[in-house]
Amino acid sequence: MPNKSVRDLFRDHRQAPENAALVTRGVKALTIGAFFLVTSVGFAQEPVVGVANPESLFADANPKLNANKQAALHIMKDLLQCNHWNEADKWLTARYVQHNPNVASGREGVVKFFGTRPRTPTCDKLTTKIVAVLADGDLVTVVIPRERTDPKDPSKTYTTSWFDMWRFVDGKADEHWDPATR
Repeated sequence: MPNKSVRDLFRDHRQAPENAALVTRGVKALTIGAFFLVTSVGFAQEPVVGVANPESLFADANPKLNANKQAALHIMKDLLQCNHWNEADKWLTARYVQHNPNVASGREGVVKFFGTRPRTPTCDKLTTKIVAVLADGDLVTVVIPRERTDPKDPSKTYTTSWFDMWRFVDGKADEHWDPATR
């Protein structure tokens, strides 16, 4: 079977029996995973950790996916890590649709939200911990570990995952999703 994305498998599952079997296996795996997640609440958890060389995750043999991953790397490093928001026009479209409920859409809204943070003079290396970088078509998702205070015991912390997903148009992020709440 040719290398297909999850999106393609779900869309095509009615037309090809082998796709239906893969989708069924995927749904079963998700169901089992959700069961273990629900039943393991209160038990020890493995910490979410980043890889040793996070920039290595932003490369792909496919030229289009590589270009989008490289743009995501610049967003993560130059904008979010180093706060070089004066360079936002290199990596974000003017339209930049924002699905985070705390930030206005449009490049200007994002720059206004993040732009007052202290700027790092140099920005040579990504130091943000990264768990995974996934690219599919015009989408790139970056998964990072997040440390949180345990609500049951404020003297303890735990780790969980956070993600940022961007849709790219002509080498710039045009749309953004994350799990933020108000």
